[in-house]
Amino acid sequence: MCVGRCLVTTRCAGPAWLFCPADRPERFATAALIADVVVVDLEDGVAATDKQAARAALLASPLDPARTVVRINAGAPDFQADLDVLRRSAYTTVMLPKSETGQQIRDLAPWDVVVLIETPLGSLNVAECARQDNTVAAMWGVEDLFAALGGGSNRHADGKLRDAAQHVRYTSLLAAKAFDRLALDTVYADIKDTAGLRAEVDEAVAVGFDAKVAIHPSQVSVIRDGYAPAADQLAWARRVLAAAQEQRGVFELDGMMVDMPILRRAERVLHYRVDGGRNETRRP
Repeated sequence: MCVGRCLVTTRCAGPAWLFCPADRPERFATAALIADVVVVDLEDGVAATDKQAARAALLASPLDPARTVVRINAGAPDFQADLDVLRRSAYTTVMLPKSETGQQIRDLAPWDVVVLIETPLGSLNVAECARQDNTVAAMWGVEDLFAALGGGSNRHADGKLRDAAQHVRYTSLLAAKAFDRLALDTVYADIKDTAGLRAEVDEAVAVGFDAKVAIHPSQVSVIRDGYAPAADQLAWARRVLAAAQEQRGVFELDGMMVDMPILRRAERVLHYRVDGGRNETRRP
């Protein structure tokens, strides 16, 4: 079993992460069964009056630390209370909402940290947050970001993200990849709009996000389907890698020049497998 750093070093986590409120322990086992990583939420998913009960549930209903992240509260007094509970648990990875400075991340050591970028300052400092030694992933949050901006809508009428949101999305992606961290795409709030979610997943896959985070169990299968390579992609990847065994240097295959970046793309297609019922494949 891998813990902590395995989310980055082996990419074992899989593409479908799922938020689960910490005050709903009856949902923990189901979330762990269907998702690749469960984000047990002590922050926005829990009412202020239920924070203490949520912390108690976190301890009373433990999940696999290798596939669990705990989203803590960023502000006092809940921040310190959350950390006090985590010290009594086996969890090694936390998600810090409204991450804004490298010092915030360093102060959380020895926990590994998923930095959550959802403020203007965090958006400007995302590279500084991502580069910290105990950062394992970078995620961005569109809803809190636009609340902080004072904007009225983060999407156009057709459902596509507005340019300001796209800027933070891609800045977070670049920062994560620059420092070899996992890149996590934001949640899709319209649970019933599976077509819109799938379109956003397809774009996330195309540009290199390692995972998409879900807020409802019904979104997990949509995310997995989006990350799973199609049959023609698998066939193409196998053909490219087989041809590479017989060639030296750059070569042509099916009218395409195949060089090292293309070989790496083919390797990525074949890298993940279906394991234990959790589809851990991804497209290039």
